Amino acid sequence: MKEMKNVLPRAATMFVIFTLLCGVAYTAIVTGIAQLIFPKQANGSIIEVDGVKYGSELLGQYYTDDAHMMGRVMNLDVSTYQDAEGNTLMYSAPSNLSPASEEYEALIAQRIEKIRTSNPERGDEPIPVDLVTASGSGLDPAISPAAAEYQVPRIAAASGRTEEDVRNVIAQCTTGRFLGIFGEETVNVLKVNLMLDGIPSK
Repeated sequence: MKEMKNVLPRAATMFVIFTLLCGVAYTAIVTGIAQLIFPKQANGSIIEVDGVKYGSELLGQYYTDDAHMMGRVMNLDVSTYQDAEGNTLMYSAPSNLSPASEEYEALIAQRIEKIRTSNPERGDEPIPVDLVTASGSGLDPAISPAAAEYQVPRIAAASGRTEEDVRNVIAQCTTGRFLGIFGEETVNVLKVNLMLDGIPSK
């Protein structure tokens, strides 16, 4: 019993010390450094122009009209969750369908038909795979340069721009491989669409 009385104060002291060090001081230091060195990334990589916030460059947004670039398929759900005030909450999650299932095959066929209908100029040209498949998160903000190029004729015709103008916008929103060797080139869909609307996103 006596030993227990000696141990408990020490244990409580250590608990308080490590809680303050790891839970408070460490968190405050890391947050402070992030805000100082990488303020944009630390605050969600929000694209803000003239005081207006248009969204995060790290999250996809849903575009369906012909004058804008379409991103990857988004697995959106607007029927499951609501906030405390009863407002519908939208969220996205990966699909659990097997790539070998008939349901998935039918889903891909529907997506292909939709893409072909939206881009009649491309005829039977092969569709870049990222235009008919979702990413793991279901909210990928980027597509491949091939997927962006596939949409150029449609965007140009619908927006009244030349194809060269559209390609120039795409080039400005294209990110190369990390260190020139890791990953692939990607095109940020939100940035492209903002620039198509005359909103500088760079």
